[in-house]
Amino acid sequence: MFEKAAIYCRLSKEDRDKFQKEDDSESIQNQKLLLTEYAYKHGYTITDYYCDDDYSGLDSERPEFNRLIKDAKTNKFSVILCKNQSRFTRDMELVERYIHGLFPLLGIRFVGIVDHVDSNDKGNKKSRQINGLINEWYCEDISDNVRSVLRAKMKDGQFIGSFAPYGYRKNPSNKNEILIDPEAAVVVKDIFSMFINGKSIRQICVILYGKGILTPSEYRKGVKELEGNKLKIWRKNTVRKILLNQTYIGSLVQGKTYKESYKSKKQIVKPESEWIIIKNNHESIIDESTFYIVENLKRENKRRYARETSHNKNREI
Repeated sequence: MFEKAAIYCRLSKEDRDKFQKEDDSESIQNQKLLLTEYAYKHGYTITDYYCDDDYSGLDSERPEFNRLIKDAKTNKFSVILCKNQSRFTRDMELVERYIHGLFPLLGIRFVGIVDHVDSNDKGNKKSRQINGLINEWYCEDISDNVRSVLRAKMKDGQFIGSFAPYGYRKNPSNKNEILIDPEAAVVVKDIFSMFINGKSIRQICVILYGKGILTPSEYRKGVKELEGNKLKIWRKNTVRKILLNQTYIGSLVQGKTYKESYKSKKQIVKPESEWIIIKNNHESIIDESTFYIVENLKRENKRRYARETSHNKNREI
């Protein structure tokens, strides 16, 4: 009787070799072909393919990876086939948790056909652990190199964000340069003007919604026409961020957050003194005098709110 085998394939986000966005990359297809041929040659019956395209080997939240683990716990297969151990994971903790921990308990054999990883071979364990460490060191080195390159770009005044701030767009011929988006820039100017003329942030949100102006997220998606009941409401925090954003006076502000570890997804906010700010980096939408008038008004409103809150508490006492 043929053993049941699951095939797992993974490709990192760095790879962009795709014919269409929704298609598996050529590399995933090649992994499938290689592993399928191996399965048939060794007499395995393939129960399912689990393919994570555009996912890091350090990511434990990969959807197909977790589906594989879930199916393993219900004994849907007795063998897992991968091209190599690093395709399954580059995280040493996950190597120990699954390849050396869970899978042996479930009676599941893990095989990496290119690097000759085989969990049934007890003498192979040390080499699997060494491979795990090397894979993890590789990720750490890549992370450090990427961080250094990005920091150099920030200091050079190059925009590295995924999306240009509302009111701007990326230069089609240079993704690291931002240009004014005339349509959205008008809305930015209106927001500053309304605030200077005494409108509260809540009132500005109501006015923008009433005029049928798309929120930044809707606008970025290219949504041009929406029925009234589907139009998203402007949030106060969205308007507040626009009023505080130095991008609109031509200053490029980046490097505001960092991650403790290349394994961590949590972004930690840096103190403002450590931000990378390049002044006069691009064309401004708002002049500096207007921006600082708004900044002073917000500061005064904050102090007034604090005084009123304190006064009301004293009255209650």
